[in-house]
Amino acid sequence: MSAALRLREDYGAQELRGLARASRDANQTRRLLALAVIYEGASRSLAAGIGGVQRQTVRDWVAAFNAHGPAGLIDGKAPGQRPLLTLEQRAALQRVVEAGPDPAVDGIVRWRLIDLAQWVFTEFGIAISKQTLSRMLRQMGYRKLSARPRHYAQDPAALAAFKKSFPRVWRRSPKAMRPASQ
Repeated sequence: MSAALRLREDYGAQELRGLARASRDANQTRRLLALAVIYEGASRSLAAGIGGVQRQTVRDWVAAFNAHGPAGLIDGKAPGQRPLLTLEQRAALQRVVEAGPDPAVDGIVRWRLIDLAQWVFTEFGIAISKQTLSRMLRQMGYRKLSARPRHYAQDPAALAAFKKSFPRVWRRSPKAMRPASQ
């Protein structure tokens, strides 16, 4: 069995209780109170009972407290899963999205998520879902927008002639057409 780690000597039980009172983090408060009991001379088993953990966890708290002080008892944010695409691959994806598809090479006239996912797979060998790719593109500043389709042979003059023209100012109906007030 290894020897118990000694607590750093620049803090005391009263200081830890004061820090616990001021803390807004419940887990840090619990850990500070458990360490305060150790400062008062209680056993590590009693401190583990107060903290609601095993003795090994109390030892981990002591090591974190000795290394970083009270801030070492705050839960850190987990790093999370690493991104599927590296920064260079994201830059290549951004270049492809900006350039748009080449109908002769790609066989499409606009990028869809499934087409981009296929491109990522052929270029980098990474299988990526449409949902993940959509989230990634949104983080890069792109939105899922599509322009209203226009026929290539559309005549602007014919469109203007087809539009209905209404009088600019509405006129009141003649008195004969108004309903009689009762």
